[in-house]
Amino acid sequence: MQALRTAATGMAAQQMNVEVISNNIANMNTVGYKKQRAEFQDLLYQTVEQAGAQSSSQGTIVPTGVQIGAGVKTGSVYRIGTQGALTQTGNQYDLAINGRGFFQVLTPSGDTAYTRAGNFSVNDQGQLVTQDGYLVQPAISIPQTATAVTVSAAGQVQVTVPGTPAPTTVGQIELASFMNEGGLSAQGGNLYLETGASGPPVTGVPGVQGLGTLTQGYTEASNVDPVTEITSLIVAQRAYEMNSKVISTADNMLGVTNQMKS
Repeated sequence: MQALRTAATGMAAQQMNVEVISNNIANMNTVGYKKQRAEFQDLLYQTVEQAGAQSSSQGTIVPTGVQIGAGVKTGSVYRIGTQGALTQTGNQYDLAINGRGFFQVLTPSGDTAYTRAGNFSVNDQGQLVTQDGYLVQPAISIPQTATAVTVSAAGQVQVTVPGTPAPTTVGQIELASFMNEGGLSAQGGNLYLETGASGPPVTGVPGVQGLGTLTQGYTEASNVDPVTEITSLIVAQRAYEMNSKVISTADNMLGVTNQMKS
């Protein structure tokens, strides 16, 4: 019976949906996390009677036909890049992007990765790094004698050192944007890599060419909405239960058929 296989695809799809939702909920407090959404597609159809086929010698045609669906599959898991709320931290090295763009990070393999997580710090050489110690690009070094660090909305990094009344510029933070941010490949650790689907990065100064601006002393919170996720979880659970009910019903029908044969 086709209903058994169709309902099984529905259960598998809703299981995937629950896994995506659970990952969103697990990352509610992850800095810069962007929630994901599972999207589904119907499977191939079995055509029993073709719509538009001639149904009599007088030339009448079938208006709708008969097509039986084979179920559902997960078409994609889409990343939603809406802005997360800015959370004040008081750390002078924390930066939040208000708008479009990604920080650029140099990984140990030599690749450039991209992140929205701006909870930075400095390493033993005074270089601005991520939580994992990866260098922010372009590289920025803070002098050991610096008493204050200021990052402007446009990404200009200035420090105050004893004996110098005017702030000294030590670097410029640049952001990267992509034509299709949803096409970036998530690597874990709040990092993304460029793919053929995302397109090449376009870098620039914050606040220019559609890029967002920076806010010092803040980080961007996850854009996960707990109420929405719990509601989606309930809907997915009910859909899973209904598909399992279809399997039970189809099994009962097959049992009745077998009894008739015996």
